[in-house]
Amino acid sequence: STSLPEYFVVPSSLADQDLKLYSYSFIGRRMPLWSWNHPNGSALVRMANIKDVLQQRRIDQRICNAITRSHPLRSDVFKSDLDKCLPNIQEVQAAHIKLKQLCVNEPFDETEEKWLSSLENTRWLEYIR
Repeated sequence: STSLPEYFVVPSSLADQDLKLYSYSFIGRRMPLWSWNHPNGSALVRMANIKDVLQQRRIDQRICNAITRSHPLRSDVFKSDLDKCLPNIQEVQAAHIKLKQLCVNEPFDETEEKWLSSLENTRWLEYIR
């Protein structure tokens, strides 16, 4: 994938040939990417959707098992579909535009309460939280 970094971390139990094979199953060939690691062994892994619904369970299980085996406490993998709980890029961009308009165009002689309410209505603070 042209959108992935040149080097990235993968569980040692996944062979290179498995990664190459699985990469074709992900939208945009965006294989799971180990993004963050906590000292207790927890990890944040980002993963694109799998194209073939029939293959999804098998590939997903194989990758989750590899992640579990790499965890020092062998904890189960917790998965969350962020598409359902996070704003999309267009919503973030719209909120940013509203914030800029509020900060540049809105007069500050209004009451602080009204300005803070307008700030909240941009949803910018909610999104960056």
